[in-house]
Formats: sequence, structure tokens, C-alpha cells
Amino acid sequence: MKKEKAEKGIKAFKVFNSDWTCLNFKYEVGKTYTLEKNEVLELCKTGFHACEKLSDCFGYYSFDCNNKVAEVLLIGQTFKREGDTKIVTDKIKIIKELSWNEVLTLCNSGHWNSGDRNSGHSNSGDRNSGHSNSGDRNSGDRNSGDRNSGHWNSGHSNSGDRNSGHRNSGDRNSGHWNSGHSNSGDSNSGDRNSGHRNSGDRNSGHWNSGHSNSGILNNSNPDKFRVFGKYISKEKYENIIYPDFFFFESTSFISHDTATDVEKEKYKKEIETCGGFLKTLEYKEAWLLSWKKANKENRKRIFKVPNFNKKIFFDITGIDVDKD
Repeated sequence: MKKEKAEKGIKAFKVFNSDWTCLNFKYEVGKTYTLEKNEVLELCKTGFHACEKLSDCFGYYSFDCNNKVAEVLLIGQTFKREGDTKIVTDKIKIIKELSWNEVLTLCNSGHWNSGDRNSGHSNSGDRNSGHSNSGDRNSGDRNSGDRNSGHWNSGHSNSGDRNSGHRNSGDRNSGHWNSGHSNSGDSNSGDRNSGHRNSGDRNSGHWNSGHSNSGILNNSNPDKFRVFGKYISKEKYENIIYPDFFFFESTSFISHDTATDVEKEKYKKEIETCGGFLKTLEYKEAWLLSWKKANKENRKRIFKVPNFNKKIFFDITGIDVDKD
């Protein structure tokens, strides 16, 4: 009998709704799915997402026995952002369904908990299924708030990651009730909004359903955009390549050995549980921290942004590009 070769790829895990859907796309065990040729692979936007560690999946889906859980194989191009628990691919195969007995065995029953009914590790709160939580009823990891199913949240009732606000289902929000990502305002369903209640992206105003609006109640996409105070065409605007340090975090994990005495007292519970705490950064502080982490090649990309102006950039970010 000829031995069948094992298919190459990255073994991972994925959680689905009870009907085997994820983001309104229905999957079947045994089938392989490939991203459309005209789609560009992008984390949190396109592609097929999974976690290499099963327990990490429950940062994105609730620990609910009605959900379906499967072992998958990532057999295409993959991308994973540093610090993230999820990985995205343009080709995925659903290998097999896992029973909830298998899920519980793989996720383990946990140790070092000082609270009650925890299935993870190092929790000081109650009813946590994740790890290193100081709040209650968290299914993700390193949360200091309550009822989070994501990771590194300091607010409450977040299902995404690195939120310092409350009731966010997206990632890296410092506001509240956002379903998009990287919002500093409230109730946004788009991404990178600094205003409130926008359904589009990159709006600094309120109640916009279009993109890149600075006013209110707009549903269009402007033909011209101001960059450093001067107008450029829509085509040129859409082709800007932003330096990586532009996509900074609004929060930062502060280790116990770098915390100040005041912070150690204020975040005593979190430090005892997690070895540190999640700090919400001021706007310019976040810019500067991201700049310091960037290498010289990445920093140089700022000079290729249209209409670059050192003074305006310094006024906005606090970054002096002439100083390394």
C-alpha cells in the first residue's frame, strides 16, 4: 500500500458559529478555501484567520459549546503581526472538527488561580477561561477589566484586542462601542476614526458614512485631500505608502520592573497577576514610542509622504525627524 504524503502547511485552530459560518462565510470540514485573485491578503480585512494555539481562538469567539471548533491547515501565504495571536492566510483547509471534550483537554484546566471557576492560568478574578486576568469572566488573556473575550484589554466587555475602552468588538480602540479597529472615538464601525459614530474609515468628524471626512454627516469620498495642509489628488492620496510606525498602539504593556512607584501602587493587582499592566498612552506619547521602535529605513519613509512638512509633523506628533 502506497503511503499518502502529509500535506505541508501550518497547523492551527479556528472557531466558527454554530452553523459553521465565520464573518458570513460558510465552511465545511474537509474542504479547502482560497482567497480570490483580485483580493489582497490583509490581517483583519481579507483572507482566512486562525490561531496556532487553540486557547487563543477564544479571544475572538466566546467559550460557547454551541460554537464549532476545528483543526485547520494554513497552506498558502501567511501573515502574522508581532504581538498578535491570530494569523491570516490566503489558503486554508478545514481538517477536522474537534469535540468539546477535545477542546477542553487541549486548552487544559489551568493552574495558579486565586479566584473561582477559572480554566486558564494565573487568574486572580473569577470565572476566567483565559490566562493572567485580574478581572472577572474573561475568556481572553491578560485582561484587567471584566467580561473581555479578547486579549490585553484594560476596559470591560471587549471581544477584540488591546482596547482601553469598553464594549469594543474591534482591536486597538481607546473609545467605546467600536466594531472597527484603531478608533479613538466612540461607536464607530469603520477603522481609524477619531470622531464618533462613523461607518466609514479615517474620519475625524462625526456621523460620516464616507471615508476621510473631517466634517459631519458626509457620505462621499472627497476627490481631493489635504496632506500637510496642501491638496493632492485622490489617486495620489490612495497610493501613499505609510511608514510602519504610523500604525502605533494606543496602549502599551508596562512591566513591573519598569513601572514607577506610583504605577506600582495604582496597578498593584494587575502587576501581581500579570507581571505588569496595560497603560493607555497619550496621543504624542504613542507616536514617539512607535518612532523609537522604528528602524532608520522605516523612518526615512516619512520623507516620501506628499507635501511633507517637518514643522507640521512635529506639531502633530512631537517627533523631530532631524533627531535620531
